[in-house]
Amino acid sequence: MRKQIDITVNATQTAVDALAQASDLPKQRIKDAMAKGACWWLQKGKRVRLRKAKRELKPGTRIELFYDDALLAREPETPTLIEDKGRYSVWNKPHGLLSQGSQWGDHCSLLRLAEIQLNRSCFLVHRLDADAAGLMLVAHDGRAAAALSTLFSSRAMTKIYWARVTGQLTAQDTKIDAPIDGKASVSHVTTIKADSETNTTLVEVKIDTGRKHQIRRHLASIGHPIVGDRIYGAKAPSGLQLVAKHLAFDCPLQKHPARYTLECEPPANN
Repeated sequence: MRKQIDITVNATQTAVDALAQASDLPKQRIKDAMAKGACWWLQKGKRVRLRKAKRELKPGTRIELFYDDALLAREPETPTLIEDKGRYSVWNKPHGLLSQGSQWGDHCSLLRLAEIQLNRSCFLVHRLDADAAGLMLVAHDGRAAAALSTLFSSRAMTKIYWARVTGQLTAQDTKIDAPIDGKASVSHVTTIKADSETNTTLVEVKIDTGRKHQIRRHLASIGHPIVGDRIYGAKAPSGLQLVAKHLAFDCPLQKHPARYTLECEPPANN
């Protein structure tokens, strides 16, 4: 069941009572949905999530509930904290976990899980496809988020990925610069190891730009889509075999070089 409830209360009452009266949903389900980030209201002129079911609302207050029982029932995999640097933290995001939530909830997102684990405000610095896994930075104040985001937009962040692609691919710093959505896009591909038994190849991809689905689209464009790429290739039991393997940058907050590398690699089976 998927429904949207948009109401303006006309009498002082709690959020859960108002939503229960406006829908056929049990209060316990409403509370669960609110805790998982599916309810919104205006606070100091800004639209934010309302998680407290017992919040007392004044007449004229507008609240919205985006209820999707299938999404709310999902159990997210737990991300791994690589390092807590105070103003930002470094995480290994598992396959299937969103970078951030949507209006329908955020309990399956890295930002929310990091917020809960560290009991600290979390701000998005960059994105990683939900189907992909690997290194992500999370900022813990607005200025840190802006400073770290600038590293990505100014191409001052070294980003290296490993992907298992279909077919036998031989490449040595091979440049792919096909534009994406009319914008300049540059990827560099190097073969790590080919597997004749599965007819797949493990490759390293370094990207100069960060367009949407850039690595997936570039590899598919040369006839070697990533294993498990349901959009540009074909589904596979193993899922999308793309991992953000390495991040390197000169930290603008602590004024020293920062390097993070994962030791894992996508599985060989497809």
